[in-house]
Amino acid sequence: MIIKPKVVEAMNAQIQSEFTASAQYVAIAVYFDEETLPDLAAFFYRQAEEERMHAMKFVHFLLEAGAKPIIPGLPEMRNEFASASDAVQFALDQEIKVTNQINNILSIAEAEKDYASIQFLQWFVTEQVEEVDSMTTLLNTIKHSGGALLLVEDFVRRTMAAGGGEEAAE
Repeated sequence: MIIKPKVVEAMNAQIQSEFTASAQYVAIAVYFDEETLPDLAAFFYRQAEEERMHAMKFVHFLLEAGAKPIIPGLPEMRNEFASASDAVQFALDQEIKVTNQINNILSIAEAEKDYASIQFLQWFVTEQVEEVDSMTTLLNTIKHSGGALLLVEDFVRRTMAAGGGEEAAE
């Protein structure tokens, strides 16, 4: 095994966080589907797939490094939201939590002089900046819409479509 045991332990915990985020985003997407907001629903279904992909990156990295990934059970998901802003605020809080977890794993890898893991984690550091920015933008858009969620739907369709953020807007 080329990576340090403390890093393996932290990455296995992160696998659970990423799979949990994926399942939670499905729950948020279902909320938006039930509210007949298909563009917001589609955005969160895509986010769910992205979080699953993040978990799988950790799984494959651990396997390639000769470590054993642990595929955990998941906690109960939150399925009820008071409003669109409540759902997106919950997603933003989750992204901030994941960002802190990634930074913690990176700190462990640095302390352990685990250079392969440090290199691997750099992608996640950049990705989390984008994720927090995306959720912050969406939350601010909802707040500024004055409750006009069809305007938010239009914004999501134009700027957060399948290609994502800035690329979709160009």
